[in-house]
Amino acid sequence: MIVDIFPAMGTTFEAHTATGVEAVAIRHRVARFEQRFSRFLATSELSQINSSEGSWHAVSEPMSRVLDAAAMVKDRTGGLVDIGVGAAVVSWGYTVPFDDLPSSVALGSLVSATGWQACDGTVRLDGRTKLDLGGIAKGWACDEIVESGMAQMVSAGGDLRSSDPDVIVEVVDHFNNPIADIHVGRGALATSSTMKRRWTTDVGGANHLIDPRTMRPVKSPITQATVVAETAVEAEAGAKAVLLQGVDGLAWADRQPWIRQAVAVWHDGSVYATKDRQAA
Repeated sequence: MIVDIFPAMGTTFEAHTATGVEAVAIRHRVARFEQRFSRFLATSELSQINSSEGSWHAVSEPMSRVLDAAAMVKDRTGGLVDIGVGAAVVSWGYTVPFDDLPSSVALGSLVSATGWQACDGTVRLDGRTKLDLGGIAKGWACDEIVESGMAQMVSAGGDLRSSDPDVIVEVVDHFNNPIADIHVGRGALATSSTMKRRWTTDVGGANHLIDPRTMRPVKSPITQATVVAETAVEAEAGAKAVLLQGVDGLAWADRQPWIRQAVAVWHDGSVYATKDRQAA
């Protein structure tokens, strides 16, 4: 087994492959994903969509699939996980890759919630809406690579997809303290946190998780949420939704048949979890 670790899509990818040829192919594939889905590249397909000014815009097959995935998780989370928060992300100062972001930025013009629609290989943005594919694109990339058979396991930051029945993931908090060992097996896991991508604005602190109900950085008693699901896209969306739900996050997760397990770290360091449906 070859383990290849490389930077891409604003995070670190780790791919477990059988051969070096597959490892190289995965790097090339992820590079193409980044060229298509990055909001930081002026030439990306996403940047072209964000400049389409309210008209229906034809998209590529990979983009169409990511938009379909985004529409699916928006519906499943009651609108809590929405790629249409891109303009708010920018207005709160997240305008460049995080490693290049100054520690303090000026707040831009705030935006209210708007909307977007995807249909038959096209997309249209309403009003001032901009898309930020963020974690959905990274989760989708992990799913694509594992489902194609190129790798047994792929992780991207906090998102992981596996076809190995024996995969166990150690989840740690933002202090790197272990909080849980989770048997993922053939499935996916994602972690979302308000403690890692943080910065200061001229009106106070900010983080990269925008609440679409307020178009402001989320304020939640949960600082980190981890979800296990069938796909990395679902796990990514579930983890964000648990965090955004706040005190009701774990109860909400326990009612979702597509979420296998959820673990939440509270602001005081307490850790709580739902039962693992697979183990039950």
